[in-house]
Amino acid sequence: MKHIILASASPRRKEILELADLDFDIMPSDAEEITTKTEPHEVVMELAFIKARDIYERSDKQSMVIGADTVVAYHGQVLGKPADEADAKRTLMMLSGQTHEVYTGVCLIEDGEAKTFYEETKVTFYEISEDEIERYIETGEPMDKAGSYGIQEKAAVFIKGIEGDYYNVVGFPIARFLQEIRK
Repeated sequence: MKHIILASASPRRKEILELADLDFDIMPSDAEEITTKTEPHEVVMELAFIKARDIYERSDKQSMVIGADTVVAYHGQVLGKPADEADAKRTLMMLSGQTHEVYTGVCLIEDGEAKTFYEETKVTFYEISEDEIERYIETGEPMDKAGSYGIQEKAAVFIKGIEGDYYNVVGFPIARFLQEIRK
């Protein structure tokens, strides 16, 4: 397998790739993340491609470059990272007691060829009180996460169930990725 460059500064993606015992380097993309897409799965695939292309163009072209992007969607509305604490509270109040989707787009560029896919996971929250949400926001944890929560951290207590890949919700569908690179 070729050497891998992860075009992401996400500590969660780094940890997930380490689970697979892959040899990789991290080179975060600083490309502007602008999309014309509106459907959640199209948004994440386009943004993953933008990140991967940015790093591939700056690389030695000998490595496989991986770009990824994750969003939460509720009734088709894309929920990215919160702008501020009030935004995080609005998002968590909206998701309380509801089922939403988490989409992660992944783009692999190898030998100039791009391959892009996405994974979708459904997540259902228990009812969460306003007090619980405020205490969670005070931890600072939701501020750098799509949908204003981290399933692998303190927000784990909000989760009633998931349908699909847990690691997709964390930020990278590692099992699907490994299947794709074997093709």
